[in-house]
Parts: sequence; C-alpha cells; structure tokens
Amino acid sequence: MGSHPADPSPCALSKTANKLTVIIPCKNEQEHLRACIASAQQVADEVLVADSGSTDGTLPIARELGCRIIEREYRTSGDFKNWAIPQAAHEWVLILDADERVTPELACEIRRVLTEPRHDGYWICRRNQFLGRPIRFGPWKNDRCLRLFRRDLGRYVGDTDHAEVELASGAVGRLRARMTHYTCTSYSQYLPKLARYADVQSRIWHDQGRRTHLGHLLLRFPLRFLQGYVWRLGFLDGLAGLQVCMLVAYLSYLKHAYLWQLQNARRWRALDGRLDAQPNEHADRSAA
Repeated sequence: MGSHPADPSPCALSKTANKLTVIIPCKNEQEHLRACIASAQQVADEVLVADSGSTDGTLPIARELGCRIIEREYRTSGDFKNWAIPQAAHEWVLILDADERVTPELACEIRRVLTEPRHDGYWICRRNQFLGRPIRFGPWKNDRCLRLFRRDLGRYVGDTDHAEVELASGAVGRLRARMTHYTCTSYSQYLPKLARYADVQSRIWHDQGRRTHLGHLLLRFPLRFLQGYVWRLGFLDGLAGLQVCMLVAYLSYLKHAYLWQLQNARRWRALDGRLDAQPNEHADRSAA
C-alpha cells in the first residue's frame, strides 16, 4: 500500500514524493468503503479509517485491506475530522469521504505535486454523480473542497456537515484533476441527509437570532430552482439535472421550514401548558 509502482506509467516519477496519509471518516459505509480504500491506495502511504461507531461490515473491510483504524464518537463533521487529522502518520493528508473516489488522473497529479509542493494545501474539484449520472452543470458544477494539505496547518472550521478546511498559514493551490463523488445513490439514502443538513443549519441560525418569514418559505424554493436549472444551465443534464435542481431547492426551503419550527416551539409549549392547566369537564362530571 505504501509504495508506488515502478513501471513506466505516465505517473512514474524520478524523485520521491512526500509521504501521504489518506483519512477516511466513516460510519456504516460497507457499501462504499472497499472501492473508496482501493482508490486511496493508488496514492496513499497510509490509509487511516476514522470510524464513529459502525455496526455493519465497515471495520472488517478496513482491517482486511490493511488500513489503520481509529475510533471515537461523532459530534459534528468538523470536530470529528479535526480529531483524526493529527493522528495521521505523515506530513501530508488527504481527506476522502467514503462516497468519494480518487481517480487515476487525480492520483497521478497528487504524486506529482507532492514531489515538489509549491503550496501548503490544494483545492480539489468534485465530479458529482446523481443515481449513476455525472452532473456537469447546475448548482453542483463548481463543487470544490480543500482536501489535500499539510497535516499541521489545516483544520476544519464550522459546525455543519459542510465545514471547510482553513490553513493556519501558507498558500493554497488548485489541482486540475477531479475526484468522483457519488452524492446520491438512492432517494432513501439522500433524503435523510437533507433533513440532517437542514436541522443543523436551522439550529445555527436560531442560535444566531435569525428568523424566517413568509417570503422565505414562499420564494426560496422557486428562486433556488430557477438559479440552478436556468441560470446555471442545469437543464443540460437532462432529467438527472432536473432532479438535482429540485433537491437543492428543496433543501433551501427545508432550512427555513425547520427554522420556523424552532421559532414556534416556545408558542406550542405555552399552548400545551394552558391546555394541561384547564379542568377536564368530562372527568368532573363522572366524579360527581
């Protein structure tokens, strides 16, 4: 796993690259993990699986494929990854979610840049897949994340599942090759994610004192849909693009719906209290 092939492939390098740990955070990812690890092993000197309580075949797969495993409870995405990063054995780390894949082109580019790094971190663009269809336009077109960086400089900032890495110092570059992201493999897998994203974001807004109103609930969905489907050319991805734009718009609406729910929670509790305090007329009659 730690050595690269010595064959005369286009990625063969005359100089030794800096060693790399690929960190895979996961929980119950047996469906994705084997292919994810195989893609990581194209470039990794160490594959570190950070598990947060898997009960399926995730850990046996990781052990079978020779990964190092660390385990801890999950609180937030950024918190969990920040716990895992310092435990990497090597100076450079690549964060790879279980539903993502390192393509051969990306592996080649990573090896090349780690031979003589000009930056301390690198943005990587993702080619998102929706139910097996690649999405090239719409709201997912320019999806990128800072995933390759020096272990001691990069940490996640933010409480949501979409927290991003920030470097304490140094310059950030950008890789040309993309990683593949199997964003949605089924509606039953994806819709609970949207509910979780909306719940977390609405609680952050609520703690910040933000409020939602009729205009948000009425207009967020159609405006977000038009932005992705028309202005960002989502219609060019056909029926898959239509569904992606609908789901992104639904998430935008759902965040405000959850915030409205939080805003009204106190009113509901007060109403429940008043109802509980009222005498039960039927009970009084029967007692008499």
